[in-house]
Amino acid sequence: MPSPYVELNRAQWRALRASTPLNLTLDELDELRGVRDPIDITEVEEVYLPLSRLLNLFFVGRGGTRDTVSGFLGETVQPTPFVIGVAGSVAVGKSTTSRLLRTLLARWPEHPRVELVTTDSFLYPNAVLADRGLMERKGFPESYDRRALVRFVQSVKSGESRVGIPIYSHLEYDIVPKARQTVERPDILIVEGLNVLQAPPPGGLGVSDYFDFSIYVDAKVEDIRRWYIDRLLALRRTAFTDPRSYFREYAKLSEQQAEDFAVGVWGSINEPNLVENILPTRGRATLVLHKDRDHSINRVRLRRI
Repeated sequence: MPSPYVELNRAQWRALRASTPLNLTLDELDELRGVRDPIDITEVEEVYLPLSRLLNLFFVGRGGTRDTVSGFLGETVQPTPFVIGVAGSVAVGKSTTSRLLRTLLARWPEHPRVELVTTDSFLYPNAVLADRGLMERKGFPESYDRRALVRFVQSVKSGESRVGIPIYSHLEYDIVPKARQTVERPDILIVEGLNVLQAPPPGGLGVSDYFDFSIYVDAKVEDIRRWYIDRLLALRRTAFTDPRSYFREYAKLSEQQAEDFAVGVWGSINEPNLVENILPTRGRATLVLHKDRDHSINRVRLRRI
C-alpha cells in the first residue's frame, strides 16, 4: 500500500534548509534546551532550520486559501492564527522542539507573534485527580480537561483578542491557584502535549481539528525509557532538592533507590500511556521527527497526501 508520507534521511532533509539563516546563539540554545537534552547547534542547522522554513512556507501560503474563500463569499475573511501541534512521549524532547520552533519562527522576516502553550495547563488540579482516583493516571487523556483545551484553541483560532488559561508548575506538580497565562492574538500558536493528536470523540471536535500543521517527535520505546530514567536522576540532583518541590523526598533516596523508583514510574504510568494513547496518534501527524539513541534526528517523514 502506498504511504501518505515521503521519508527523508538526515542528508536529504538538511539540503532543504536552502539559504535559511541561523539566527540563534549558543547561549540562547542553552536556555531552550531541556534537562538531559544534548541538542547542539549542528542539529539546529541541519534539522530545525529546514523545519522552520517549511512551517514559514505553510504560514505564508495559507493566505491563498483565505483569498479563495474571500472571493467565493464576496467578503473579507480575516486572518486567523496558524496553529501547530507538537506531540510525543514524556522525555522524548518535544518541549525543546516546541521552544526552539517558537524562537526560530518568530525571527522570520514576517516577524510573526508566536505563542507556546503546553497541555499541562489543562491538567485537572491534583485535588480533582485525587478525588477521581486519577493521580496514578496523570498524563493519560482522562487527566486533562479536554473540553477546556478545545475551547481555548477554538477561541484563539476564532480571533479573540485575549484568552486566559491556567498555569502548571512542574516544581509543585500542580496547577497554580489563581495564576493565568494570557494569550493575545498570536500569528502562530504552538500547542505542545502528550495527547494532542488524539482523534476526537464521535460526533465531536478534538484539539487536533484546529491544527494547521502537526509534528510527532518519535523514538524507540527503549530509548525513551532510558532518557526518562536519566532525566529523573538528573532532576533528583537539581530541581528536586528545592524545598518547594513536590518530589523533594525523592532527592533523599540513594542512587539505586532513585533509579528503581524511576523504572517503576516508567513501567506503570509512562510506557502504558505511550503505547496505548500516544504512539497510536503518530500516523495523524503532518511530520514525524525520528530520533536515534543519542537524541539526534536521523530521519524525517513528511505527509504528502
